[in-house]
Amino acid sequence: MSGGSSSKAGEVPTRSQSEANRKLKYISLAVLVVQNASLILSIRYVRTLPGDRFFTTSAVVMAEVLKVATCLLIVLLQKRCALKETLWFLLDSVILQYQDTLKLAVPSLIYTLQNNLQYVAISNLPAATFQVTYQLKILTTALFSVLMLRKSLSRVQWVSLLLLFAGVAIVQVQQEGKKEAAVADASNQNYMVGLVAVVISCLSSGFAGVYFERILKGSSASVWMRNVQLGIFGTALGLLGMWWNDGAAVAERGFLFGYTGMVWCVIFNQAFGGLLVAVVVKYADNILKGFATSFSIIVSTVMSVYLFGFHVDLLFTAGAGLVIGAVYMYSLPKAPGGLPCPEPSSSSASVEPPRAGRGGEMEAFLPKAPSPAASGTD
Repeated sequence: MSGGSSSKAGEVPTRSQSEANRKLKYISLAVLVVQNASLILSIRYVRTLPGDRFFTTSAVVMAEVLKVATCLLIVLLQKRCALKETLWFLLDSVILQYQDTLKLAVPSLIYTLQNNLQYVAISNLPAATFQVTYQLKILTTALFSVLMLRKSLSRVQWVSLLLLFAGVAIVQVQQEGKKEAAVADASNQNYMVGLVAVVISCLSSGFAGVYFERILKGSSASVWMRNVQLGIFGTALGLLGMWWNDGAAVAERGFLFGYTGMVWCVIFNQAFGGLLVAVVVKYADNILKGFATSFSIIVSTVMSVYLFGFHVDLLFTAGAGLVIGAVYMYSLPKAPGGLPCPEPSSSSASVEPPRAGRGGEMEAFLPKAPSPAASGTD
């Protein structure tokens, strides 16, 4: 009797923990959908408003500063608010181990470029078109993963990449016919500039994500500490880019010129999105993450119809459908034989325990399939 009672008592925390993890999984995914869709729509909105425009370079710097401040606060809480211990930890991690810190300079430079390009792309493309085209980052991430990490892709994943390319191509063909009308309606928008910006952004996202994943797997440093290191370089490089592009204008009008309540919301959203990835990857599985990405495309497209008068026709629907299907197919985890697995049941969808060995703590934060790193703008 005593043994049975002990067994039941031991099952309660496990079941309770599994239920809590399952709730966190769906909550984080729901927040990811809202964050992805709202960021694209809000940037598009603030960049098309009449009147003084804020400096996008200053917005990128401000987002980096907010991310660093948030991560520092998390590190402090992890150290149980022991300020002296936290300072010594930061000194050791950032300065004394400077060679390790310098590794983050490359992805930080690329993320800074990517964040600036995102503003350029959304300022010149319809929000729904950007959201669909931006899914090309899955293709670039997969290619860089194969080249840099020697990862293998299943046949289903390769097929999904072809469908992704086809879907984006259909959307672009459909938008090409409307380009002249769009230019006539908004002379300050350039469709080709927006398209080039989103393509370069996808390439930079793929390379930086894989590079950052490689660094994470080779180190036991926490995701939050890595984001602090990224943010230090990101802030410095962002300030350099702001001085190069808008230095004279910022000196004349001020760093916060053109900032409104809506602009601050965009900046907070962008900073929050960079940190949200770590939570999503920790508690969600790849299938549901694919659904979240797909659903955010639908949400942003529907909202674009009401907010910006975006016209959804049959060709756009077909292209977006291919992209959504490709995202879902690519997100399917591979079985030992290389074929995609069915969606796990609720009992198996809880957090996967960290793997033993070097970097085991961080592998719990990493997805099974290539994904954007826990910094950028996804």
